[in-house]
Amino acid sequence: MSPDTPEPERARERTDGTDARPGEALRPGDAPRPGGPPPEREQPPGWPGGLPVPAGTPVTAPGADPLAGHPGVVAELPGATRSGRPLLTALGVVALLTALGVPLGLLWAWAAPATPVRQTPAGAVYVTTQPEQPIAADGWFSLLTLGFGVLAAVALWVLLRRRRGPAGLLAVTLGGLGAAVAAWQVGRRIGLSAFQRLVETAPPGTAFTKPVDLRAGGVDWYGPLPLPHGNLLLAAFGAAVTYTLLAGWSRWPSLRPEPESGAAWPPPPGFSSAPGDQPAR
Repeated sequence: MSPDTPEPERARERTDGTDARPGEALRPGDAPRPGGPPPEREQPPGWPGGLPVPAGTPVTAPGADPLAGHPGVVAELPGATRSGRPLLTALGVVALLTALGVPLGLLWAWAAPATPVRQTPAGAVYVTTQPEQPIAADGWFSLLTLGFGVLAAVALWVLLRRRRGPAGLLAVTLGGLGAAVAAWQVGRRIGLSAFQRLVETAPPGTAFTKPVDLRAGGVDWYGPLPLPHGNLLLAAFGAAVTYTLLAGWSRWPSLRPEPESGAAWPPPPGFSSAPGDQPAR
């Protein structure tokens, strides 16, 4: 190439890599020289510089996934979590919520008023023609179970952040239904045996009270299949609606907490980042 060669021609020759001197680095935008080393591949944001992931590396290999180990995002590498773990968690939530129906039934029996009755020669009858106490018992049960379902959904959303999703929705819905049935059976049985004994043995004119029970709800049996209805469904309804609304208002598409877009990912396990750390193997 002569000194008279115009500068654009020089730029073209350098871009082609045919006239670059040995050891001379290409400028930004220059094409790689034939036979030269391939350019470095750009690393993902937050990935330690100079540590490329070789092609064909399994995603479960240590250091292959920059999200692995990030607090609140990925607890374990894919494949390390057993497939039955979400199912066991859901069953545990259903069992726990159903067990909480026992104190809920005690609270209902304490808050709702009992109905006054009087023994007659024809049997026990209400003191008043249209007593308000059974309606109050239904109202108290509806309010308590609906509030229980809402609180259960919020607690499950906050405490089990890594299990958010359809499994959590199903678990809190079935758990709310089980808690309502348990609360109904526990509350209605408090004082029931004494009431039945007085109905059978009390002399005419004896006044006593009938324990709380539901008029607007119950369980119908279709063969071996029980089907709850009425206000027994309010706990499950409140839990399902609350959990769905929380999912709809979530700021994360995966429903699980994720780091901010500008936050850097932490270095994967096995890599040294501090100045005094020993080099990784």
